[in-house]
Amino acid sequence: MAKLLIGAALGLGGATIGVPVALGALGFTAAGIAMGSVAAGMMSSTAIASGGGVAAGSLVAVGQSIGVVGLSAAAKAAATMGGALLAAILF
Repeated sequence: MAKLLIGAALGLGGATIGVPVALGALGFTAAGIAMGSVAAGMMSSTAIASGGGVAAGSLVAVGQSIGVVGLSAAAKAAATMGGALLAAILF
């Protein structure tokens, strides 16, 4: 049981801390996409490929959304459960 709780805690920690930190490092920030960042390059490439816009649901749009408002409660719950499941499989 302890291993499941540890896995759940790691999953939740990854979702609440790891994902926002990683996205911020790529340039998806609360203020929008940072100029000159990896995210800016992704946005430029996506816009060129799609004729001038970024499609809703694309990787860039999802990264921007998470960068601005964070992960939803459902995403955090899924990561928590995923961590617990992974711990059950590995340990």
